[in-house]
Amino acid sequence: MFKYTTMEAKMSAIFYARRSKATKEKLWPIYLRITISGKRFDTSANRQIEPSKWSVEAGRMKGSSIESKTVNTFLDTLLVRAYGIQREILEEGKKMSIDVFRTKWLGAGKNARTLIGVFKDHNKKMEQLIGIDYAYATFQRYQTSLQHTENFLKWKFKVPDVHLTDLNYQFISDFEFYLKTVCGCGHNSTMKYLSNFKKIVLTCVKNDWLHKDPFFAYRMPKTEVDRVALSAEELLTVIKKKFVTERLRLVRDIFVFSCYTGLAYVDVQKLRRSEITIGIDGGQWLQIKRQKTESRSSIPLLPEAINILNKYENHPQCASTSRLLPVLSNQKMNAYLKEIADVCGIEKNITFHLARHTFATTVTLANGVPTESVSKMLGHRDLRTTQLYAKVIDSKISEDMRRLKESLIDKLGKSTGI
Repeated sequence: MFKYTTMEAKMSAIFYARRSKATKEKLWPIYLRITISGKRFDTSANRQIEPSKWSVEAGRMKGSSIESKTVNTFLDTLLVRAYGIQREILEEGKKMSIDVFRTKWLGAGKNARTLIGVFKDHNKKMEQLIGIDYAYATFQRYQTSLQHTENFLKWKFKVPDVHLTDLNYQFISDFEFYLKTVCGCGHNSTMKYLSNFKKIVLTCVKNDWLHKDPFFAYRMPKTEVDRVALSAEELLTVIKKKFVTERLRLVRDIFVFSCYTGLAYVDVQKLRRSEITIGIDGGQWLQIKRQKTESRSSIPLLPEAINILNKYENHPQCASTSRLLPVLSNQKMNAYLKEIADVCGIEKNITFHLARHTFATTVTLANGVPTESVSKMLGHRDLRTTQLYAKVIDSKISEDMRRLKESLIDKLGKSTGI
């Protein structure tokens, strides 16, 4: 039988399986018994087990199966909660008694905030702020994060929710393990979900619902990902290719438009005529607010982009919606882009977002446009985000080094008389 006793508080805690409360399936419910100064308080652990799997001596499930580990881990969380209440009573200078303990235990059960409860409340408020402080896509990401959290609790603890006091460093570590193994998330995706989860946790810390940040000292580094883009030759192949079907011509044109403007799918899809302005140079510019970051982007329109806009100016869909291009769903766009890649003999996995990478690398940086200007056009908040694109421009490095060689030869020639 598992037992913990402290002389100062005269409290012991044990788990036992109650035969008299057996279910129709002949499962025995597990109870936690707190004893203080000879007086008892029994409370259900909300778990049931087969009698043969229970160890009376250990107060735990037998064996090392996944079920045993899950149940025993959950029982440990109850003990942690019990000891936390004990510590709280002592820190408050109150006399330790079963009545005081029971009041706090039951009060915590009724009034204490829970993880999923706080998460749902956060998402509910976020939903009401869509279009004001948040984009719908951001709300969707937090909804997905909430779903992952709920599934993790069921997988790890077999419970729908936990008290905030159950959060600790190990909880987060196990959550990361779950996302990478059970959910099959990549490292960076896992870090994004944990980042969303961390926002919820920090909200609890700031409101004093949680007295210690379980993310303290927890590292969440992201791995650097190569940003694939079309080369100048590949882009030219796509532009010049003659497609038989109208749908492929349409998708190609909109994709190329993004290659020459750097806009993401959601920004191209919602483009309106009112967002075309006359810039400082007298030419046509796009002045938009990016949906993802809500940052402003000012983009001078290149001739290739203007030609595509003119081509679809009188398209029925554009005329009826005041939008600049008749954009299909993202799913259809990406499916048709795979066809385009096959027809053009391009082995790269072409998605619509690859157009944005192509603008950043092949169209701008590789042609000498300063990183600061590219960053402004892409709507990046941090210049370091744009600098990641510059790392993959081998042609730019080659050109820079060529100019350096010419400069060194010129200087050495003058100084040495060669």
